[in-house]
Amino acid sequence: MPKRTDLKKILIIGSGPIVIGQACEFDYSGTQACKVLKQDGFKIILVNSNPATIMTDPQVADATYVEPITPEVVERIIARERPDALLPTLGGQTALNTTVALAERGVLKKYKVEVIGANIKAIKKGEDRQLFKEAMKKIGLDLPRSGKAYNLKEAFKVAGKIGFPLIIRPSFTLGGTGGSMAKNKDEFKDLAKAGLESSMISEILIEESVAGWKEFELEVMRDAKDNVVIICSIENFDPMGIHTGDSITVAPIQTLTDKEYQKMRDASIACIREIGVETGGSNIQFAVHPDTGRMVIIEMNPRVSRSSALASKATGFPIAKIAAKLAVGYTLDEIPNDITRETPACFEPAIDYCVVKVPRFTFEKFPSADPTLTVSMKSVGEAMSIGRTFKEALQKGLRSLEIKKYGLESILFSDLANVKADEDIRNLIEQKLSVPCAERIFYIGDALRIGMGIEKIFELTRIDRWFLSNLKEIIDFEKEIVKNKANLSKETLVKAKEFGFSDKQLAKLLDKQEEEIYALRKSFSIEPAFKLVDTCAAEFLAHTPYFYSTYDK
Repeated sequence: MPKRTDLKKILIIGSGPIVIGQACEFDYSGTQACKVLKQDGFKIILVNSNPATIMTDPQVADATYVEPITPEVVERIIARERPDALLPTLGGQTALNTTVALAERGVLKKYKVEVIGANIKAIKKGEDRQLFKEAMKKIGLDLPRSGKAYNLKEAFKVAGKIGFPLIIRPSFTLGGTGGSMAKNKDEFKDLAKAGLESSMISEILIEESVAGWKEFELEVMRDAKDNVVIICSIENFDPMGIHTGDSITVAPIQTLTDKEYQKMRDASIACIREIGVETGGSNIQFAVHPDTGRMVIIEMNPRVSRSSALASKATGFPIAKIAAKLAVGYTLDEIPNDITRETPACFEPAIDYCVVKVPRFTFEKFPSADPTLTVSMKSVGEAMSIGRTFKEALQKGLRSLEIKKYGLESILFSDLANVKADEDIRNLIEQKLSVPCAERIFYIGDALRIGMGIEKIFELTRIDRWFLSNLKEIIDFEKEIVKNKANLSKETLVKAKEFGFSDKQLAKLLDKQEEEIYALRKSFSIEPAFKLVDTCAAEFLAHTPYFYSTYDK
């Protein structure tokens, strides 16, 4: 279908202040939407309370209101501008919550403003925990056992039926705000109260704990013809119990069989159809038991999300841009792929590389904050890297954090040739692995350096053994480098680069200067190659690709 001609003026709500859990990724998405819709001839009205964004540049929209994003203020803007439609799915949770509030107050009906992208019913079904649960049961998808509560009395009643430990999930929040895990009744009282207070409708879902299960996300898009495509599959390095924004994440999914992945894919398509997201993207999250393989659906966001920004960069597929065009009537088969200029947007991206996102934390700036990672997001940013393998991409991502770590380096030992594994060191490492923290990836490296087995590390962290095996390969090769540092061969150096070791990292291992390693590489003619990110794994000619460097030829 061509674009709608009955819409002339569209209101877009931004994400507001940059806070933990809702930051610049929504500015990125909203700016894309504004630009593409403006190019299509629509008049764009933007409201965003944060002037420190690209979105609020005067050239992005036809009219920009730097005002508080509240129902009262947005109503006055609607009364003044009289938009034909409101697009709420590109401004994070703030935009969704404000849109729902406007609808419930009768503002949208009064001024005849149509909600596009996802209607109010779909937003409520996706965001209201109980409605979501009922919708998933209707289509036969498994969920954690749960119950909703609106006060502490109801909360304790639900807790008594399910048993501890429990996950508390407030409705209509972002970044896991108010979410927590209670191990006993004493913890539950305070955490349930906090959850109720953080929900805009004073509702919490109390769930059977799936902490320690494997966590996955699928980025899904649907158009008005009911075409559905999976843009990107993402696997969390960390297990359930740690907010996905605080976890290292990997695309594509690494540890599922094809049969398991296809089951998850079918479930995500059924989910987006049942929730009723008419046009645009959604992020759908699943948990899989590491031993039994039981798969449960956790939640879905009927909007672009933080993971959508990652998926866009990882695949080259402009999710926010396509979502905006779908919202005004186009269908996936009508929208061309910018990179290939031949394939339409209904072609699912295919990637022949590995993408790793590593979160960045700044707890030193928040001395009173608890550094333990939980279901409530605490990271303030992230680095994304691309490599031919998980090992390469992970090490590139770690050194991109700018925390003076140039790969999977030691956090405890300065002399890796003489690592001592006394009882105090082992106890410290076990404690650091048992309690999720920002530095846990580095403590896992040190656990492997002192000879701790993969099964023991899995027992302490519940991180999938496949990932731990890859970390062990890095550490085992690191030991080989240190052992043979007097005579580093070309073959060893090539393998080191393929494993993602940086020149700086190798220099520290070999007691040399970074410049010496660079010169040695040059003498061996070891140079990086540059590979394409073209959305289709080189099946079609790429006209506007971007590139990543790798030492895998």
